[in-house]
Parts: sequence; C-alpha cells; structure tokens
Amino acid sequence: MADEPIAVDGDYHYESDSAYSPDEFDWQSTDTTSIGSSIYQGLISNGRRYQSLRNKEYIIPSDELQFETYEAGHLVDMILNYHKENPLFSSPIGKNPDDSMNILDIGTGKGTWAMDVADRYPNSTVRGVDLYPPPVVWTPPNCVFEVDDILEEWTWREEFDLIHMANMIGSFDSSEWTNLYQQCYNKLKPGGWLEQFEIGPFVESDDGSLPPDSALASWGRIIKECGERAGRCCEIVSTMSSSIREMGFVDVHERVYKWPIGPWPKDERIKEAGFINVRHWMSGMEGWCMWLLTNYGTPKPWTKEEVYVFCAEVRNEIRQGRYHCYHKA
Repeated sequence: MADEPIAVDGDYHYESDSAYSPDEFDWQSTDTTSIGSSIYQGLISNGRRYQSLRNKEYIIPSDELQFETYEAGHLVDMILNYHKENPLFSSPIGKNPDDSMNILDIGTGKGTWAMDVADRYPNSTVRGVDLYPPPVVWTPPNCVFEVDDILEEWTWREEFDLIHMANMIGSFDSSEWTNLYQQCYNKLKPGGWLEQFEIGPFVESDDGSLPPDSALASWGRIIKECGERAGRCCEIVSTMSSSIREMGFVDVHERVYKWPIGPWPKDERIKEAGFINVRHWMSGMEGWCMWLLTNYGTPKPWTKEEVYVFCAEVRNEIRQGRYHCYHKA
C-alpha cells in the first residue's frame, strides 16, 4: 500500500541477471496491425493513431503499441493482486462464479479485462465499449464489444451491477467527467458499484535515490502541466475519489498502490511487478507524452524529435537501474 515503503533488494544487480537484461526492455520493434475500414483509421499524428471525435482528440494513442502497453499494465495489476480471491475487481459482488451480473467496461481498449471477467463469470454479461473495436478474433460468448461514444446519452436498457473503467487519464475535461459519472450513477442498480483504476504520473522514491534533476523525476510535473494547459486532468488518480463522492456515491473506498519501476524490490512478487512495469513504461511512455508535448509543451510546443530525445533519457535512466522509484496507482 502507498503508506508503506517498499523494501529494497540490496543484493540485486541488473548487469548480473540475464532475466532482467536491459536488452529485454527494448520494445522499439513491435509488430503492428491495422483495421482495414477507414471508419476506424482515426487521426494519425507523429506516426501514432489517436481517437478523434466531436472535433476533439484524445491524448493517448489508440493503436497496437498502446494496446501492448495496456496488456503490460493489466499484468502488473494482476501480479500485485494475485493473492486476492478475485484479482480482477474489488467490489463486493460476484462471490460465486455462477452469479448472473450485468457488467460494463468503459474504455475497454484491447478488451482483456472484459474477457477475463466474462471467463470468470460465464452466467454474466460483460459489455466492453470504446471508440474503436478491440483487435481480437475470439471472445467468450457472454462478452460483447460495442463501438460507441460513452459521453453521449446511454441507451442501454438494463442497469449494471458493476461499471468498470481504467486508464482514462486525460480523456475528458471536467464537465465531461461530471457527465460520465452522472450517467454511471443513473445506470447502476441499487447496490451496484462503480470501480475506477488509474495510474499517477509522478515518479517518486522513498530512499532519496531519485535525483530531483533526473528525467524520471521531471516526468510527472511535465505531464501534469501540459494536461492543465490542454484542459485535461492528468492527475485524476488523486481527484477521482472526491469527484465520485460529489456525484452522490456512498460507501466510497480508495486503495493506493506503489508500482515499482524496475526489479529492485526485495519481495519477489513486487520485484516481478517492477520488471513488468519496466516493459509497461518502455512501450507506453512515447504514447503518454507525444500528443501533450507536441501540442502543449513549453516554452513552445516540442518537436517530435525533442520528444524522442526526452523518452530516450527516461529509458536510459530506467535501464541503468540506479533509482528505487515507483509511481502510484
């Protein structure tokens, strides 16, 4: 949990462990696939595909490389929660795999979470919704993927036992978040649950090993300030709890985890999560910052080449393994 320091493995060295070779962290060459229909092409900017709707662009790409990033993040979350009876969500429902529930996954991305939940609860219906269809060729029969704009008026007739959303950082402005939370509130069954998972941008260290002038230390500040100029909150991990309460939700719980960046923790489970989180960062960092920096960087918008240099600095610091750093989720 966030108030407990992570014990450092003082005997661990990157260079002596082939399983954690820096070469393994390089996801620069990733196979990509594309959806043939022009309906789903989206906006191509700096070599990445972004969702674009209502004359508004989303700040995080929607392409195969970003789907790989979501997969890595999902795996980190599963590793840190594997000890739970149900690592997929924390809401106190679904105690029995035979339970019949209606579940909605907002911003489903590649659809992994929705398919995992559908597998776990075969008598339930799981809907995954996004602006683009997940790049999957098979789904459980009780899992339905829909292409829709979640900010428009919801037309589903049924009410939901659980509404889940994850990795929505920077997707909406404040009024759009209010609209979304209101629709969630209106469409939940009595006793239903809303569950939201987000990752914070600020990189921290408990033992002072992260220099304040490092690229990693500057990451959160840069992302936060660019998000503010863009009118998109990129620190939603620290505001969503109060926003949900303000909408009228009761019995609100918040769990904050530390996600280590690198296999420096002593605990083997947290070490493994840190290793996977390196892959999460290596594949994701360019997509997390490219749109923000090339549109809202200071003192003037950055060029894509400047973004590449910044990301290279962050990658190099991660590869060196000198910093016992983490971010919150």
